[in-house]
Amino acid sequence: MAGKTALVTGAAGFIGSHLVDRLISDGYMVVGIDDLSSGKLENLPAEFDLRKMDIRDRELRSVIAEIRPDTVFHLAAQMSVSVSAKEPMLDADVNIGGSLNLLEGIRALGDNVARFVHFSSGGMVYGEPSVLPADESTPPRPLSPYGASKLATETYLPIYERLCGLQYSIMRLGNVYGPRQDPHGEAGVVAIFTKAMLTGKPLTIFGDGNDERDYVYVADVVDAVIMAADSGKPGPFNVATGIGTNPNRIFQLVAGFCNYSEKAVYGPPRPGDVNRIFLDVAKAKAELGWTPQVSLEDGLKTTVEWFKRQCN
Repeated sequence: MAGKTALVTGAAGFIGSHLVDRLISDGYMVVGIDDLSSGKLENLPAEFDLRKMDIRDRELRSVIAEIRPDTVFHLAAQMSVSVSAKEPMLDADVNIGGSLNLLEGIRALGDNVARFVHFSSGGMVYGEPSVLPADESTPPRPLSPYGASKLATETYLPIYERLCGLQYSIMRLGNVYGPRQDPHGEAGVVAIFTKAMLTGKPLTIFGDGNDERDYVYVADVVDAVIMAADSGKPGPFNVATGIGTNPNRIFQLVAGFCNYSEKAVYGPPRPGDVNRIFLDVAKAKAELGWTPQVSLEDGLKTTVEWFKRQCN
C-alpha cells in the first residue's frame, strides 16, 4: 500500500491508534482527526499528523480536500450507551451529523472519491435477536439511541454510493478489548476490571453478571478492517468471535491474571444495555478470509500485562 493516504477519525482512541500503527506499518501516509475528548496523544506515534477537531466541524471538509485520502476509516463517535439514553439529540448530532459532515467532504472530492470504512456496533445494532449467534441478515432492532445512530449512518452509505460513487465497507464490531483501552466510562469492561483490580479498588458488575457479549481482541479487529478496506466489499461484516461470554467469567479470568481476591459488587442494570448478543462471523470468513486468531484467555493476559506496565 505504499503511496496510499488514509484519514482516520478517532485516531487517538483505543481502536483508532492501533489502526494508525498498522496503517503506518503497511506503508500508508496517515492523517488523524480527533478532538481528544477521550483519545490520548500518548496513544499515537511521535510527530504524527493529528488534526485536533470535532467531526462536526466544517473545517473537516477542508482537511479532506487538502489530503485527498484514498481511504477514510471512521471511528470517531459518541460511544456511551448511557449518554445516548440521556441525551439522544447529542448522540444523533455527533454520530449521524458528524458522519454526514465527513461524507459530504468525501463527496466534494468528485471523481477521486475516497473509500469509506464505517465502524458500527454489532452489539448494539441487532438489539436482542431471537436466534444467536446473530448473522448480518438478522433484522436490526437497536435498543438504545447509540445503536440507532450507528445503524442510521449505515443506511446513508448506499445512498452516497448512488450520489457520488462511494465505495464503502461496514464493520459491525463485537466488544473490542485490548491494550490502550480506556478504563474510564462504560465501554470497556475488561479495562475497567483490570484497572480496578490492579489498584485494589472494589468494582461493580451491572445486573447479575450473566448477560453475554462477544469479546474480540483489538489486533483481530484491525486485521479485519484492513482486509475489508483492501477487498472493496460493502458488507456489513460482523467482526467478533461467535462466542458469548458473561461479565462473571471476565471477572474470574482477569482476577486470576491480576491476583485479585475481592468479590464483585452487583448493581442495577444500565438503561439501553443488551442482555445477550454474540455474532456469526461466517460472512467475514467467506468474503474477506478473516477469522479471529487470539483466544479470550490469551487476549486478556496480554491486556493485563500491558496495564501492569502502565501502573509501574
